[in-house]
Amino acid sequence: MPSQKNSKADAISLERWQPRSQKGKPIALSAFDPAGRPFSSGDKALDKSAAEALATQINELQDMLFADKRYKLLVVLQGMDAAGKDGTIRNVFGQVSPLGTQARSWRVPTEEERAHDFLWRIHHRVPGAGELTIFNRSHYEDVLVPVVEGTLTPEQTALRYRQINDFERMLVETGTVVLKFMLHISPEEQRRRLQARIDDPTKAWKFVAHDLDVRRQWPAYRKAYEALLGATITALAPWTIVPSDSKTHRNLMIGNAVRDTLKSMKLRYPPPAPEIAGARVP
Repeated sequence: MPSQKNSKADAISLERWQPRSQKGKPIALSAFDPAGRPFSSGDKALDKSAAEALATQINELQDMLFADKRYKLLVVLQGMDAAGKDGTIRNVFGQVSPLGTQARSWRVPTEEERAHDFLWRIHHRVPGAGELTIFNRSHYEDVLVPVVEGTLTPEQTALRYRQINDFERMLVETGTVVLKFMLHISPEEQRRRLQARIDDPTKAWKFVAHDLDVRRQWPAYRKAYEALLGATITALAPWTIVPSDSKTHRNLMIGNAVRDTLKSMKLRYPPPAPEIAGARVP
């Protein structure tokens, strides 16, 4: 498997936001400032320009990933409502070719999906050889929503944590690089974004009353996130907590991590078929 380390300076910044396992103990999100900007230059215009340049580089590298076929890349985006999962896909991955790329948004399981184990529907959508797949929400919803709603016992939740770790280890051992990002925003920033969504007629249609119910459960969801982070941090598939009160910085930080991961794969274009080497088109 390729190394997922960045350049030395960026690696130091990134590792500060990659919590280490404490034998399954919850990770305190209070230790991570959602307004932090470890990758920022201090100039928003420069940061935005840098994020756009990263998107261009990711596009070029994804083309090589698709041609190379040695690796698969799965990017998991998790976060509270309005944390910026859609915005990350648009801005970090907005230039990539639809060939070899897919973005999947996970909703409430269908009746057919509920008839199987909770990872059944997920396994159908992981990337194939040379593919880049982005999960907008993921299998981690199955240790968030039912935990907050009280439909899973602690024993069932612990079992799912172990099954997720086993599942991700299997993916990595069969050639998939797994990047997991928890988009971390403050309740104040979420309030502003949700209100802006309600006030914007081009976005209000996506808003439902249940979104307000979920916001009222903020402490319960935060606790569930802290528990799952602690239980599912592994050496093969670590979590990166992305301070996301700043949309520009969020894009910059994730773009850096994805770009550097792709570069670490040492991707290459395959040689031309022998029968066309040196051929001249008539």
